[in-house]
Amino acid sequence: MQKILFISDTHICAPGETIIGLDPAARLKAVLDAAFADHADAAALVLLGDLTHHGAVAEYAALKPLLAEIPVPIIPMLGNHDRRDAFLRVFPDAPQSAAGHIQHVMDVGHHRIITLDSLDGPPYLAGHHSGRLCADRLAFLADALDGREGRHALVCIHHPPFDTGIAGMDRIKLADGEAFLDLLARHGNLHLICGHIHRTISGNARGVPWSMLKSPCHQGVLELETPNSHLSSNEPGAYGIALLSDDGVILHSEDVGLPDVRIYGGYDLADDMKD
Repeated sequence: MQKILFISDTHICAPGETIIGLDPAARLKAVLDAAFADHADAAALVLLGDLTHHGAVAEYAALKPLLAEIPVPIIPMLGNHDRRDAFLRVFPDAPQSAAGHIQHVMDVGHHRIITLDSLDGPPYLAGHHSGRLCADRLAFLADALDGREGRHALVCIHHPPFDTGIAGMDRIKLADGEAFLDLLARHGNLHLICGHIHRTISGNARGVPWSMLKSPCHQGVLELETPNSHLSSNEPGAYGIALLSDDGVILHSEDVGLPDVRIYGGYDLADDMKD
């Protein structure tokens, strides 16, 4: 099966800055090293938005060398912490739609990868973190789904269009999520992959199967009542890997920085090999 790697919410800061005491650049490097040590044969790496923490040119400049030696095509996406103009100053060759959004379509065998730009703005309002898909972006998605010639689609967006039960983050989800979900449900034969929440979660909304992935850096908290979107933990970072099967997709999340889990205490694998 062919592979697609996913990394969400890198939140790169200017050198020397940290988030809850964590260095986002060091954490991203550890995740990239682990992912490509095992999966250098992936067809692409998708970055699911919130590439930087403040959307500053200096932060994108700090991100660029971390990605410079990645041996596969990189598909960047934008989230609420990003800024298009600053991003394009550092990554001027990034895929764009005709309307100037950071969106892309890539076919991998029997699958179509569709990446969307859910950043709301400009103008960028202080403290505003909800996402939005305008008519141009929805039309881009509809065209990509219409033209896939039977391929299974992986639709990637930073902001989830549904509630997750995590009160603080549900307040800043995709603002026009119903229209987006309706479009996906009408087309079918797809899987939706989101970021934004910094947790590994899966579910189904209006018949649309969806998954979301952790960050390499700080993780979200399972808080179902407190309406605070800034709650974070220092759990291990992670990356996602999609295995593209003939009849769909299998999505794994792999933590990085845990003790070696490939230790089989008290169990001899040679016993299985005898059977």
